Amino acid sequence: MEETKPAKRKPVFKKVDQLKPDTKGHTLVVKVVSSKMVLQKARPDGIQVRQMRIAECLVGDETGTIIFTARNDQVDLMTTGATVILRNAKIDMFKGSMRLAVDKWGRVEVTEPASFAVKEENNLSLVEYELIDVNELANAGAREVFFLVRAIDA
Repeated sequence: MEETKPAKRKPVFKKVDQLKPDTKGHTLVVKVVSSKMVLQKARPDGIQVRQMRIAECLVGDETGTIIFTARNDQVDLMTTGATVILRNAKIDMFKGSMRLAVDKWGRVEVTEPASFAVKEENNLSLVEYELIDVNELANAGAREVFFLVRAIDA
């Protein structure tokens, strides 16, 4: 009997303003507003020495912006002005704020320039969240929720 592979799901593209804390599986088309190298150091990898690079990139679309943490080869793709597709991206929390990232299960692809203008005044990474244990609040089970605490002054 011949086995058939299940059909691949079509990606559902999200907008930046739809992103929520601690979520994953996002596919977005964004423009790179800026890119800043925050770490570059040699890392021993067996007998070779590999460079470990991390850059913080402000990316966005017509609904808002967010900081994207680019790692290693991703850093080369995240040039200012480039339009990229982030596939299977996730939201990591760093010091109470959201950061977009693509790990080994996702992909960063440079694509044709997008026609939208980035809405820079809505930066989701400037919103601070605090993890609250709902169990303590209302005995609602072992669920944890992020609550908006305050917007961080830019």
